[in-house]
Amino acid sequence: QVQLVESGGGLVQAGGSLRLSCAASGSAFSINVMAWYRQAPGKQRELVAVITTGGSTNYADSVKGRFTISRDNAKNTVTLQMNSLNPEDTAVYYCYADGRYSDDYRYFEVWGQGTLVTVSS
Repeated sequence: QVQLVESGGGLVQAGGSLRLSCAASGSAFSINVMAWYRQAPGKQRELVAVITTGGSTNYADSVKGRFTISRDNAKNTVTLQMNSLNPEDTAVYYCYADGRYSDDYRYFEVWGQGTLVTVSS
């Protein structure tokens, strides 16, 4: 089974920066898409940024120009650099990945446990 482990959340003042990291572990798999989602209190989970194996990226309008997603395919890791944070960015951030197992080519989707980002005003 593929598992995702996130790190890097915490408390930051408005205007500050945080860097989230996520690493996939397991055996015999290949990852296609990696992404970050977030869920603020009382709101639905929303896509923040996504990156393909080839490096193509897409961002939510609310974070464009402030957040940068990147990945290391060899290490199966994805990071989210968040700059110019504001209180509206406060949420639990979840790492997401999909791909296939190498032995039977079975498709999988997996989520991390979530990491809390709190931006104070």
